[in-house]
Amino acid sequence: MAVIVAKEIVKDTKEMRGALSEALIARAKDNKNLVYLDADLSSSMSMKNFAKAYPDRYLNVGIAEANMVGIAAGLSATGKIPFTHTFGPFATRRCYDQIFLSCAYGKNNVKVIGSDPGVTAAFNGGTHMPFEDVALMRAIPGCTVVEPTDTTMIGGIIDQIIDTDGLFYIRLKRKTAVKVYEEGSTFTIGKAVTAREGSDVTLIACGIMVEEALKAASLLEAEGISARVLDMFTIKPIDREAVLKAADETGAIVTCENHNVIGGLYSAVADVIVSERLIPVERVGVEESFGEVGPEDYLRKRFGLTAEHIVEKAKKAIVRKK
Repeated sequence: MAVIVAKEIVKDTKEMRGALSEALIARAKDNKNLVYLDADLSSSMSMKNFAKAYPDRYLNVGIAEANMVGIAAGLSATGKIPFTHTFGPFATRRCYDQIFLSCAYGKNNVKVIGSDPGVTAAFNGGTHMPFEDVALMRAIPGCTVVEPTDTTMIGGIIDQIIDTDGLFYIRLKRKTAVKVYEEGSTFTIGKAVTAREGSDVTLIACGIMVEEALKAASLLEAEGISARVLDMFTIKPIDREAVLKAADETGAIVTCENHNVIGGLYSAVADVIVSERLIPVERVGVEESFGEVGPEDYLRKRFGLTAEHIVEKAKKAIVRKK
């Protein structure tokens, strides 16, 4: 089955962390090498069921993230397939050297989960709110960076992550997201999903910003503007073909990300466009800011991560191409 976009984008009934836990438990039944390491966050990531089902393959290393990555690299060297998890800033910034050297440079097969990216950290505040994690992980040679959009996508790509040798960074909202895709949809890591067709401008989004991009496309349609929406859930390696096709067919692009505009999706898309085409590229993302405490809805507005901001940038991009 191909990708089927839901007719109505509504809040999911299942949490993202629950979908991940179910997918890993199901796969662990047939794959004896699959192991899971947590930095004292088993409840936060709904992994108690995994620990109960496979107690010999679940390790809680405590609040010692760098040590967790080192252990994971060692397990990989013995043939295991380790997943590690902690909150996004600690999964990346705090143990970057261990990921870079022990995992990537050492050619070990480790899957790093960084949860609550960007404003989804909400009340955990600025210390737990990574706006730079994608930039860090994109800079590591051979690292694949993915940000699943909803629970359907988690189930649809987990097998590919497990079966593909090498370092992965999985940027994952823990709690409830919206349901963008119908069950049974299939996804390919490295290939963007066309969530909506359009001809005047392309909105390239990832994570929670796919929802905002789809809302923006509807607002633009009401004004007679046709907006394509690409879900670029694989940020590295980016789908160059989809970006160039959008450039040729719509002539204007807006990137939409829950991340610093430096080093994230905007930078990845701009790299493609600058080297291949000459069209306007606008951006919606976090501009030179640290995170702060607040509910997610407030923080989306605070940092300009809304459909209304996307509409504004889309109109600007269209004017620039004329």
